[in-house]
Amino acid sequence: MRSTYRVILMAALLFPLGAQARAGNVDTANQQTRQFIGRTMDALRIPGLQIAVIQDGKVVLSESHGLANVENGLPAIRTTRFPLNSATKSFTGVAMMQLAEAGKVNLDSPISTYLADLPEAWRGVRVRQLLAHTSGLPDILDAQGLLGGGSEQAAWAAVTRLPVEAAPGARFTYNQTNYVLLARIIAAQSAMPYDRYVATRQFDVVGMPSTTFGDSYDLIANSATIYSWFPRRTDAPDAAPRLSHWFYDMTPGLWAGGGMLTTADDVAQWLAAVSGNRLINAASTRRMWTPERLIDGSEGAWGDGWAVLQGAPLRQVAGMGGARSAFIVYPDQGLAIVVLTNLVGANPQNFIPQIAAFYGVDAPVPTVSRAARPSPAGSRR
Repeated sequence: MRSTYRVILMAALLFPLGAQARAGNVDTANQQTRQFIGRTMDALRIPGLQIAVIQDGKVVLSESHGLANVENGLPAIRTTRFPLNSATKSFTGVAMMQLAEAGKVNLDSPISTYLADLPEAWRGVRVRQLLAHTSGLPDILDAQGLLGGGSEQAAWAAVTRLPVEAAPGARFTYNQTNYVLLARIIAAQSAMPYDRYVATRQFDVVGMPSTTFGDSYDLIANSATIYSWFPRRTDAPDAAPRLSHWFYDMTPGLWAGGGMLTTADDVAQWLAAVSGNRLINAASTRRMWTPERLIDGSEGAWGDGWAVLQGAPLRQVAGMGGARSAFIVYPDQGLAIVVLTNLVGANPQNFIPQIAAFYGVDAPVPTVSRAARPSPAGSRR
């Protein structure tokens, strides 16, 4: 694995500044991006990939590369659906901002304002602390998936019996329980299920015909098969790496934190709408992209539904999911880049900044680990 990262680093050094793109030559930037994507897919052995680049509110590049399904030789095309996994949280952040603008949610209110039947220790958590992963609540997921390995209902019963891990606002800890609760707040305050609210207030408004919800067990048309080079649990320690299927289970109660399947085209249209204040106003967008303050005065790693990789004056905010999909927005430079793959471990957030350089954004590469590097959340079989 180290050798593959060295290959990518060498590729980045070949095109460190994207000088021609800074001069306004988008065609040159696009060609550099295509070449870089080809080398990166070879280096990381990524079967299939979609990329979209949005500059000043316009999509300047949208392409698909490789295979959506290796065993049947099916190519990845622009209508192939890839899972966003935890990058779905950014859509949930926009949904909460919409409800706040409508006066239906106060982000500073305790969650008990909107939800009953909560453990006493949870009642004082603020809505914004759920969004920013500073709630201190226990996680409904563990390394094997849902707590207890059973149903979503059983996992919820189990997590509500656990003690809190920290006082609200005391520390940043990435956590799926937060977004289960946010989905319930959205449903309660909008009088419709989470998925219908987001489809009505975001997908339909922007024009996202390929976006839906589900997981690798669902029968979803035009969806990419997910793969991994990680060892199987049953492999011998010296077994050679081999490409295998990767399965992930995302029950409906978890959809607000990781349930979307979509295309780079759809995400590009959505990012243009968010950046252009067509879904929420400019004040809400700025708040959403500002890191939450902890009670000791320091900054957390997230704003409202978004990882804040870097603050002003060269802001970088991101959605990252499943170690296979990511988008990064550079608000102060008018650039956003989407990369969706079907390989667990591709971690496109690591190489998106190198693509950004081709388009004239020379912001330093952030330390993604502080914003919770996305975990695979699934299993190889």
